[in-house]
This record gives sequence, C-alpha cells and structure tokens, in this order.
Amino acid sequence: MSDYAIWHPFTQMARFDRDPQLVISRAKGNFLIDTDGKEYIDGVASIWANVHGHSHPKIVDAIQEQASKLQHSTLLGITHEPAIELTNRLNSIVPVDLSHIFLSENGASAVEVALKMAIQFWANQGHPERNRIIALEMAYHGDTVGAVSVGGEGPFRDIYKPLLFEPIRFPNSYHYRCSVCADSAMCSSDCAAQLRPLLDQHAGEIAALIIEPRVQGAAGIIVSPDDHLRAIRYLCDQYDILLIADEVATGFGKTGAMFACDLEQVTPDIMVLGKGITGGYLPLAATVTTDLDMMLFMEKKVRSFFMAIRTPVIRFVVQLGLLALTCLLMGRSLKRYKSVPVCLRVCLRIELLIIRM
Repeated sequence: MSDYAIWHPFTQMARFDRDPQLVISRAKGNFLIDTDGKEYIDGVASIWANVHGHSHPKIVDAIQEQASKLQHSTLLGITHEPAIELTNRLNSIVPVDLSHIFLSENGASAVEVALKMAIQFWANQGHPERNRIIALEMAYHGDTVGAVSVGGEGPFRDIYKPLLFEPIRFPNSYHYRCSVCADSAMCSSDCAAQLRPLLDQHAGEIAALIIEPRVQGAAGIIVSPDDHLRAIRYLCDQYDILLIADEVATGFGKTGAMFACDLEQVTPDIMVLGKGITGGYLPLAATVTTDLDMMLFMEKKVRSFFMAIRTPVIRFVVQLGLLALTCLLMGRSLKRYKSVPVCLRVCLRIELLIIRM
C-alpha cells in the first residue's frame, strides 16, 4: 500500500501509484507548468472551467483584494454587497424572464438545488404526486446523489443504485446510434418527438425535465440538431412541466453564445450555472429561476426553500470582476466563433503551437 495520501477522483489509484506522477506547480494562460518547468496545454480547460486563462491579473488582483476585507458571511437571513451586485449582473446576461438566483458551491450542488426546487414547486401548489424527473439517456449532471440519479446508466451510476431515485428516460439526439434516424444521412430530430408518449403516460406525476442544452459533454460531446431544444421546450409547455437547463458545462460562451439556450432563444424555467462562472478560479455555482417559481416559495413561512451551501464572499467578488471581463472578452470571442469556422480555428491554433515548440 502506497503512503501517498491523496485519493484522486475518477482515477484508478493502483495505476496512479505505478505511473510517473505529473505534479503541476503553476500555470499561465493556456498552459500548466510542472515542477520541472515543462509546459502542458490545458486542453480540457481544467475540466471545462477555465475560460479566461490561468493567472489572469484582473482575477488574481480581485482575489487578493477581497481576501484582505471579508472572507465569508452567511446568506441565511442576511446579505452582503458582493452577492447583491453579482446577482444583479448575472440577471443582465441570463435569458429573459430568469430573475432569481440561488447561489451554491459547485455544479452538482446547483443541480440538487434545481431538483429540490422543482419538487417543492409542485408540492407548494398541493401536487406532491408530481415528483418524478425526466432525463436524457447518457446524461451527466454531477456526482452527488440527486445528480447521479438523473445521470445516464453505467459505471458512474450503477453501483450506487440503492441510494438513487429512478428518472423517466428519453432518447438523446445521438445520430450515430439513434433508433430513429441512424441509417439516414441527416438527423431527423424525431428523437424529440419520442418524448410525447412518455409525457402522455406520466404527465400527472412529472415535476420537471432536465437537459444539457445542445451538447452532452461527458457522453462524448454529442451535439443535438437545430431546434431540438426548442421542440423540448414546446412539449414542456404543452404538458405544464418545468424545464431545467443544466448549463454548467455549456455556459459562458462555450457553444458560441453566452449560454447554449440562447442559440435557440429558449428560456428554461430553471437554469443551472457553474464552472466558467468564476473562470475556474474558485468554486461557485448558481441556480436561476423565474418570478413564478419564486412567488410560490413566498406565500407562507413553511414554504421556505430548505437548502443552504457555504459560499465565501471572495467567490462573489471574483465573479463580479469576471462578469465584466466575460462580457468584454466574450463579445470578441463570439464574433470570432461566428466568422471563423471551428475546424479552421483548430488548424490555426495547431500552427501556432508548432511554431512555439
């Protein structure tokens, strides 16, 4: 047995003990730098989180300044200025009609918040029987119990079944393996239509549908066809079901729009944000919802939302600076995404790396 103390996530530790260990000591821009000074491209952006590069001076300055003033203050019944300013700025960039923000620590926690909101939304109206969730096949929403419950079947989930609830699953838009159009040259988008029979069968028991809009990341970067998300929004409206958009992986410019929902002008009932919300510098997440959802939690004292997650003030301050920076940089980036094809951008980047090497 090794005396190495760290238990790494998603890592076979027996192999980790055998292989040479890569130890990162610092980072700059797009590069991680190990203890020997060797540079590595951070190709996964520290798991889709780092959107502005490592060691950005504005972000580092914000962290240092806030650490000298106020590190943590609870939001249970009191507030502080950075949280107020942060939520106001977030409200200015999320899809229209989303207006109330519950702050938490990470994407999985924010998904848990969304699921609990959806269940209590119906319970507050006298419909506790509406307590089931619809989820995509091959979904990934995080590693906490509720998030794993709505995740796809497989090694991430199967061993924990005794702890989990079972969602109602519907086919994703994976053209290569689609039961509807895999044999045709183009995706027909009929996979979204397969949702209707499930809604007919279970409408009286469904609280919400949760989806990774436009791109299923952990499933293998499965990109849904145009109008797939809009079709699901339409069906949720028809059957009076809440739509939860998990934008933890797709948000903050990663799909060519500020949020993947913007690509189809869709406003979910609940949106989940994380990862890029602080540029990957500190853990912070948000669950954003509408006036209607919020109102149903305000009528009686017993309808308070029973969830609280510690979120140090420093995270809010980092995000305040990031929002301004994001809007500035993303405006330039999104124009580039629209004007330069993805494949060409990749080729240009490879050429720059070859020159640098």
